[in-house]
Amino acid sequence: MFPIEVKAMSDTAPVMKIKSFLRPESVLIDLRVPDKPALLRALAQVAANTVHVSSESVFTEIARREELGSTGIGEGVAIPHARVAGVEKAFALAARLRPPVNFDSIDGRPVDLVFLLVAPQSSNTEHLNLLAAVSRKLRDRSVVEQLRTSVDAEDFYRALTAE
Repeated sequence: MFPIEVKAMSDTAPVMKIKSFLRPESVLIDLRVPDKPALLRALAQVAANTVHVSSESVFTEIARREELGSTGIGEGVAIPHARVAGVEKAFALAARLRPPVNFDSIDGRPVDLVFLLVAPQSSNTEHLNLLAAVSRKLRDRSVVEQLRTSVDAEDFYRALTAE
């Protein structure tokens, strides 16, 4: 489905489950933001409250990663991610945007599904495994459609974490 595929570091490593790093209360439905910078700031603020670091630290690292190239992977999906000093455990935040925002995605399409991934600064393997778990799930078109049509955060979470 997406032109970018992230694989786990080891083909023999167990597949990371989204439930292990995304909590039900970390799902935002129909978030309204005017643009990409406002979206990243809003996500950084929510993440900071959970991972107990400053929102500016989270935002700075996410923005630094975006400078390397957009994490808008196409078909209306973005996976901004960063390793952040002071974060002790991997954290994810999922959001459905209404309306979609321009994210400088590789296909030029505005983004309506966003998955923020924040990992400890020293966890390169875990960081890649987080990306692999989310991208693997999002390759399933039926899951993406369920996320777009979910009636509430619980329904969205269920669609994203179903085995």
